[in-house]
Amino acid sequence: MLIRAGYDIAFNAPNPTPLLLMLSIRPEREPDLQTPQQMSFDPPVPAHHYRDGFGNVCTRVVAPGGLLRISNEFTIADSGLHDEYAPDAQQHAVEDLPDEVLVYLLGSRYCETDRLSDTAWSLFGHVPAGWQRVQAIVSYVHDRITFGYEFARSTRTAYEAFTERRGVCRDFAHLAVALCRCMNIPARYCTGYLGDIGVPPVDDPMDFSAWFEVYLGGRWYTFDARHNKPRIGRILMAQGRDATDVAISTAFGSAWLAGFEVTTYEQTGG
Repeated sequence: MLIRAGYDIAFNAPNPTPLLLMLSIRPEREPDLQTPQQMSFDPPVPAHHYRDGFGNVCTRVVAPGGLLRISNEFTIADSGLHDEYAPDAQQHAVEDLPDEVLVYLLGSRYCETDRLSDTAWSLFGHVPAGWQRVQAIVSYVHDRITFGYEFARSTRTAYEAFTERRGVCRDFAHLAVALCRCMNIPARYCTGYLGDIGVPPVDDPMDFSAWFEVYLGGRWYTFDARHNKPRIGRILMAQGRDATDVAISTAFGSAWLAGFEVTTYEQTGG
């Protein structure tokens, strides 16, 4: 399967402003590219790329005063398979986890494990450990939160999503991540492209999507609390502790979003 994906994003800055961008796909997916990623800037500005501590590709630029448009479009090969289903995947004892995985058990900016621990154990302590427990958490979050773009708030935490019971995909992911960590299941936040491939299309504008991964049976598995079903065609851009680590843009000064368009769809024909 071939997927066409890209974005057209604009920022307006009153003065030259440094930006940190996370708009490239993960290095693990680069071998699947059929056409290169070509991040374009209008007006042209110098760009520096590097990998952060989580292995994500980051881009540094200085937005000039006024409007800066950033765009990219590429074709990538995908297996066309649904997210993997492994009901026998086992949960590790904390003492048996690899050192590099332990950070994904800790509370973070948007995932307050200290405020949710008692709730998590009361809800899921009786559920068998491993895949079944993670799926119980995913189903609970899916049912608890009402999705709506009008509910978006960049400062909402997992605990606030739990109490307010509304949000967007990042809120579903944050709450599920926090509840998993409370149950000693390493969980990390993911962001990327997810088009309506293999599901009925919706009329909502396309956007980047958030989901999460858990560490079971010696590897990472994908879960999605917003959709609560395996999906086709995820293109991972970045992963980290929570949305702080994978923000598509961080401005070191004043820069306002002036345009935002994301596309991702199955490419058919020639």
